[in-house]
Amino acid sequence: MTGLPPVPAGLRGAVDLSSLVNRPAPSAAGAPAQPTAPGQPAGAPGAAVAVPALVVDATDATFSQVLELSNTVPVIVDLWAEWCGPCKQLSPVLDKLVAEYAGRLLLVKVDVDANPQLTEAFQAQSIPAVAAVIGGRPVQLFVGALPEAQVRDVFEQVLELAAQNGVTGTAVVDGAAASEDGETPEPEPLPPHHQDAYDAIDRGDYDAAITAYRTAIAQDPRDQLAVAGLAQVSLIARLQGVTIADVRGAAAAEPTDVDAQLAVADLDVSGGHVDDAFDRVLTVFPSLDAAGKDAARTRLLDYFEIVGLDDPRVAAARRRLTMLLY
Repeated sequence: MTGLPPVPAGLRGAVDLSSLVNRPAPSAAGAPAQPTAPGQPAGAPGAAVAVPALVVDATDATFSQVLELSNTVPVIVDLWAEWCGPCKQLSPVLDKLVAEYAGRLLLVKVDVDANPQLTEAFQAQSIPAVAAVIGGRPVQLFVGALPEAQVRDVFEQVLELAAQNGVTGTAVVDGAAASEDGETPEPEPLPPHHQDAYDAIDRGDYDAAITAYRTAIAQDPRDQLAVAGLAQVSLIARLQGVTIADVRGAAAAEPTDVDAQLAVADLDVSGGHVDDAFDRVLTVFPSLDAAGKDAARTRLLDYFEIVGLDDPRVAAARRRLTMLLY
C-alpha cells in the first residue's frame, strides 16, 4: 500500500518483533551509539543519536539494535534481494530521500535470502517490500517499486505517525563521538530542571515535563534550550489522543476557528510540513480577533523554536508575521 493506516494510539495492531530479537546481539555496522547530545535520553524530543551512516544493513542477529534505535528516530526497512530487479530500481530512490531528510529518518536494508526470520516477521511475501519501525513496532508501508514522489509522501506520513508517538529524534553521522582511545566519553549532567523534564518525557508525563521547562525558564529567561524543549514537548502533548481525520475535518468545517486551524498546523509541523503550517496560521491571521491573533502569534513562535531559528523558512514566516502585525 502507498500510505499508512489511520494513526492509532500507541501503534496498536502492529506486529511486535521483540520475541524475534530478545537475545543480545553482537556489535554491527548498523549499531546505534549513545545519544550525542549531553544527557539526552533516547526518545526525548530533539534527542540525537550517533550512527555510522544513515543507510545501514541489518540481520536476524542484529535487528534488536534497530528496535532500540527506533525509540529515538523512525526507521525505514527495505526488504530486498540481489536477484530482484525492482529492488534495484527502488533502492536508489530510498537512499536519495533518506539522505534528504538529514537524519530525521534512517534506512535499514535487509537481504531476505540471508535473513529468513526478519522476512517472516515482516510478512514479506513479495519484494521489494518497505516497512517502518517506530518505537520498536513495525508498520507496513508498501510493496513494489514506487515513483519518488509517492515514496516521499509515504515518508512524510511516517514522520507524522512517529511524532504522534513521541519519536522525534535525529540521527547524526559523527565518527568523532568517541574519544581518541575509542571509548565514548561520559555525558555531562543536565541542569536539574532539564533532567526532570527528560525523566518526565521518558515516562510519558508530558505535563510534568512542561512544568519542569517552565520552571527552568522562570529561573533563567535566556535558557534557550528550555524554551525550545517547552515548545517541542507542548506540541507532543497537544497531539496525544487526536486523530488526523477529526482534526482536519474540524478545520474544514470551521475555517475561521483559530483553535481548529492551529490543531491542523500542529499536525503539519509534526509531519515536517513546515511551510504548510506557517501558511495556514498566517493566512487565517488577518481574520482573527485580538485574542485569536495573540494565540496564533504565540503558536508561531513555538513553531519557530521547534523548526530552528536559523531555518530560512522561519525567517520568511517571521517577515510575513511582522507585516501582518504592523
